[in-house]
Amino acid sequence: MTRLADLGVGDAAAAIREGRATAVELTEDCLRRVSETDGAIRAWAFLDPEHALRQAQAADDHRMAGRPLGPLHGVPVGIKDIFDTSDYPTEFGSALWQGRTPRSDAVAVSRLRAAGAIVLGKTVTTEYAYFHPGKTRNPHDPARTPGGSSSGSAAAVAAGMVPAAIGSQTNGSVIRPSAFCGVVGFKPTHGLIPRSGAMLLSRALDHVGVFARSVVDAALVADVLIGHDEEDPDTRPIAAPLLAATAASEPPLPPRLAFVKGPAWKAAEPVLEEAFAELVGELGEIAQPVDIGTSFERGIDFHGIVMASDMAHNFRRDLAKGGDALSAQLRELLTRGQKCTAFDYLEAIAAAETYNRMLDDVFNEYDAILTASAPGEAPIGTATGNPIFCSLWTYLGTPAISLPLLEGPNGMPIGVQLVGRRGNDARLLRTARWLSRHLAGGGGGWRRKSSSKSKSSGHRAGQRRTA
Repeated sequence: MTRLADLGVGDAAAAIREGRATAVELTEDCLRRVSETDGAIRAWAFLDPEHALRQAQAADDHRMAGRPLGPLHGVPVGIKDIFDTSDYPTEFGSALWQGRTPRSDAVAVSRLRAAGAIVLGKTVTTEYAYFHPGKTRNPHDPARTPGGSSSGSAAAVAAGMVPAAIGSQTNGSVIRPSAFCGVVGFKPTHGLIPRSGAMLLSRALDHVGVFARSVVDAALVADVLIGHDEEDPDTRPIAAPLLAATAASEPPLPPRLAFVKGPAWKAAEPVLEEAFAELVGELGEIAQPVDIGTSFERGIDFHGIVMASDMAHNFRRDLAKGGDALSAQLRELLTRGQKCTAFDYLEAIAAAETYNRMLDDVFNEYDAILTASAPGEAPIGTATGNPIFCSLWTYLGTPAISLPLLEGPNGMPIGVQLVGRRGNDARLLRTARWLSRHLAGGGGGWRRKSSSKSKSSGHRAGQRRTA
């Protein structure tokens, strides 16, 4: 029998809306899952079961009174601990901000609440959403990292503690942990979801992202988050793109994918090389290798310049007063950012638009770019892994999604990343769902034989997962 905690966002909302379950019952089952699994995973920075149940009871009272219901009514969600919440602390994963208690919600949080969602708690983030790891471990193997910086959000969804969670990405903080934990992670076009009330790392690079168990569920959550906000100058007053409805629809023609290795491929591990060779072979004419040229090689360096410079500026007071309260990794980045020249920074900012225009030729012919989410399986240890496969797409502000379609030699997920044209988020989501269904419908016969065998596992490196 399926537990309520195992329901996805759409199914959970439908069950509550139709009276087949209550918000209290769903929240109680999610909390039971937390008590069963979080001792090893440690996905939560702050969680108050009684407060979560009070929210759920209020949601049930609202429904029983016959009032209108939002699309996420009664569905528990996790909130990365860089988003302000009026009822929970927000400490940015840093001892320097211990005890910080905001008086209002971030816009993303307030929109989730307006849609009826239950804020189950705050999920662990790496320090300042950068590299220094938090306490969270990978749900598939606690000896391995869950990725970062949205560590707790990805792990909580992967472990079935919550149907969905939000996170952020300034480099690889949505795509990488979703790949390592085996869930769907969606990073929308830059500026599509407001960042007001979230920790500011870099205005040019910060994105709000969504973790869920399916493409349509990620789209359902994103639908309630998107829209103009006067406090975020990068949002625009545009018509709602109807992400979930488009994602659930069938494309008029089978999508065409551009298999792009790009400048990050030098970091690919052998198991990734083998898995993608088999994946592209399986897709046949659907996926064609495309060389985007050497000019994009500077894009990753440009991303690093923008990120270091912006974070050095935004956290200059923290560096001055923080001392040893900041990790050595963060202090090194902020010190390096202070040394970037104005010329280098402005060159990096300007080049992003040029690169996006160059990608127009690819997107005029293909529905999405197919590439990797991370160099391979989640590494053993506490380091959060290499974000290099995300850096270029974050820098360019393009929408991206990671799908848990492959499995490595140790039984760990390997993510497949799709990247779309800026503003074409709905089309990207539709393509992602199509790809997941296309591979799942192959009769289960596709298994890539890997020469990279684990000493402790008989899993094959290309074993297909579902999304």
